[in-house]
Amino acid sequence: MAYCDGCGAPLEDCDGTCRGELDPPRFCRECGRKLDVQVTPTGYRAGCRRHPPVAPTGEPKL
Repeated sequence: MAYCDGCGAPLEDCDGTCRGELDPPRFCRECGRKLDVQVTPTGYRAGCRRHPPVAPTGEPKL
């Protein structure tokens, strides 16, 4: 099952308006758990404790 990275709800229950285009992801797409997100002036880093990190914007991959 896939989850929305903006609100954490299952994708079939989300209309996609919960996350803006420039907002970093807040929830893991694989398990729906809250991500550890660090926002920087050049982008962000986001990671789930159970899954690999989400590819950051503006920074090299972790």
